[in-house]
Amino acid sequence: MDTGTLTEVLIEFPDNRLLIDLCGEYDRNLADIEKRLDVQIVRRGNLLAILGEESAQIEARDVLNALYQRLEAGRTVDPGDIDREFRMNAPEETAPGADAQMEMFSGGKVEIKTRKKLIEPRTDAQKAYVRSLFNNELAFGIGPAGTGKTYLAVAVGVNLFISGAVDRIILSRPAVEAGEKLGYLPGDMKDKVDPYMQPLYDALNDFLPGKQLAKMMEEKTVEIAPLAFMRGRTLSNAFVVLDEAQNATTMQMKMFLTRLGEGSRMVITGDRTQVDLPRGMPSGLADAERLLSHIPKIGFNYFTSADVVRHPLVAAIIRAYEGDSQG
Repeated sequence: MDTGTLTEVLIEFPDNRLLIDLCGEYDRNLADIEKRLDVQIVRRGNLLAILGEESAQIEARDVLNALYQRLEAGRTVDPGDIDREFRMNAPEETAPGADAQMEMFSGGKVEIKTRKKLIEPRTDAQKAYVRSLFNNELAFGIGPAGTGKTYLAVAVGVNLFISGAVDRIILSRPAVEAGEKLGYLPGDMKDKVDPYMQPLYDALNDFLPGKQLAKMMEEKTVEIAPLAFMRGRTLSNAFVVLDEAQNATTMQMKMFLTRLGEGSRMVITGDRTQVDLPRGMPSGLADAERLLSHIPKIGFNYFTSADVVRHPLVAAIIRAYEGDSQG
């Protein structure tokens, strides 16, 4: 970048202590923004000078101001917060059926309070999804891995439990063998099934202190169980999540959906491209989407590779596979 021919934009930050946090350790936050926008950011006392193309300068200024406001509000700034500011201020790829959600839910701040942290959606699709989880008794989150479908659903469940809106949290997954047979795994049934449930344990541990979570599981106010264990139950006053729903059969999906009881909310998450059912067996997620999409008060929320919030390579890998399947 030839800075000799470019003008600079100056931003003043009155609190020098917050400016230090804004820049980050060894100015890593500034370096991140510089790399993303091909600009140069120079600190001069309590001023930051941005050199680069005009459009990039404006975007860098807006991101820096938004991050400084976070610090003024007593929050921290980490790489995930920088990523969110870029995503939320940029036009994003949308999946089929997502336009209406964007129009309904693009305005206003969305936050999820849990015992351990405050969760903020990092894309417009995530924001729409969270709003849908709060507004609908039954909601679907459909899209590729790494888009936060399960993580955000569990966060909302913890939030509703803490506020007293529900009495318990029930998390479930189909225990489908993806290349391995359950019977060959060591241990009793719990030992065999727990590895399938681990992502749900991981999410809960992110939102609840360990001792509190252990007590809640002992008291059965938090349950994690395979889908087959849901048969015959009526789930009242509960927040219920069915994860990896693409691996539920049509009959299993019908069974699960009809467990919905008074005062409960239910979330179904899945990825159409990751079906591990035997060849020729239809996915219950696809059938539910086809049969229920016209019913009012059921939210359908869609994600694409643009919403992946894991390592950037994950999004690139997903796009590569999507392109191959379309070819």
